[in-house]
Amino acid sequence: MHPSSGSTALLTDQYELTMLQAALADGSASRRCTFEVFARRLPNGRRYGVVAGTARVLDAVENFRFTPEVLTHLQPILDAETLDHLARWRFDGDIDGYPEGELFFPDSPVLSVTGSFGSAVILETVILSILNHDCAIASAAARMRSAAADRTIIEMGSRRTHEEAAVAASRAAYIAGFTATSNLGAGFRYGIPTAGTAAHAFTLLHDTEAAAFAAQVESLGKETTLLVDTYDITRGIATAIEVVGPNLGAIRIDSGDLGVLARAARDQLDALGAVDTKVVLSGDLDEYAIAALRAEPVDVYGVGTALVTGSGAPTAGMVYKMVEVDGRPVAKRSLNKQSTGGAKGAIRRHRSTGTATEELVYLLSGPVPEPLDGDRTLPVPLMRSGVRVDGQSLQDARDRLTQGLVSLPWEGLKLSQGDPALPTVIHPHS
Repeated sequence: MHPSSGSTALLTDQYELTMLQAALADGSASRRCTFEVFARRLPNGRRYGVVAGTARVLDAVENFRFTPEVLTHLQPILDAETLDHLARWRFDGDIDGYPEGELFFPDSPVLSVTGSFGSAVILETVILSILNHDCAIASAAARMRSAAADRTIIEMGSRRTHEEAAVAASRAAYIAGFTATSNLGAGFRYGIPTAGTAAHAFTLLHDTEAAAFAAQVESLGKETTLLVDTYDITRGIATAIEVVGPNLGAIRIDSGDLGVLARAARDQLDALGAVDTKVVLSGDLDEYAIAALRAEPVDVYGVGTALVTGSGAPTAGMVYKMVEVDGRPVAKRSLNKQSTGGAKGAIRRHRSTGTATEELVYLLSGPVPEPLDGDRTLPVPLMRSGVRVDGQSLQDARDRLTQGLVSLPWEGLKLSQGDPALPTVIHPHS
């Protein structure tokens, strides 16, 4: 957003507005168009994608306003007619899309924007920047959540990314099933549970490890988590139990061979009578590391860097392409960048057992596929004539993803390279 006006209108690329200027000049800006957001392919190693960021897109569209301050900045770039048009501009079209927490696959019509060319074209950059980030984070987080099974997993990547991206990443990870976040901004904006106790600096501040532990427990209570690897882990665990007793909530290990250390920590805690003290692991964990730790006595994972800058980055591969002008299908034919013309709908088909079998994409202007038992229509109305349609909660999105993952064929949940979990089928009449 613009720092003083709150407008999202400058979260765009210059060519969006210069296209608008040319279209206003030749009269084509009023032609009714549909743009679609989709991924031509999934990133390497992914067998499904997770939709996240849709509500943030709608927020951005509602705040896409050309305030006097914004227009002043644009004066050297645009002519007077365009500036006057933007001063009165409000998005007055329709937006449909997959709800948050829904799975997507190559060519799934994740979002469609319908309106005049002058309304729809200038939203491209802000929509893609949000969806490419949030869908990538949610897709990576879902794989980590699956690898963690029923164990608690906390997002803690704020210090490894842009300050606003950190809040968005926390939200996307929560949709994907993470239990909590360390980011207080995400807790404030979205009501996401937050967690956190102390870093190594707090231990180093005190003259002894025991003094640091005692101060933390005095402030936060015995249910706190003590970071025991500042010096020697074995000694740190012993000190923690000496200071707190066997009712300590948890110990955290942030470095080293985490599998070996988790086993040793569990054995030591049990021997000291701290059988209910949990073992928390953090330190560059990704879905592969978490999967490798499945057999180890781990209670909680803390995930940061790999989520916000590694496995989740840099993009979900989304593009924003015009598919229809005045009811006529249009398509890009560039090599390796083809698109399919026409506004589309999508159905996910399932066996009687509930297992999903395919993503069926069809033209809205053509015959609707014959309905079968288990069909589920995917796009839902998000905005009508510029007015937002009531959305669903983050909990709804979490539940939707849980149900979606359960419906996938088992091979679709593998972490190894392979084809998408579901084939995308273009309806024969399309």
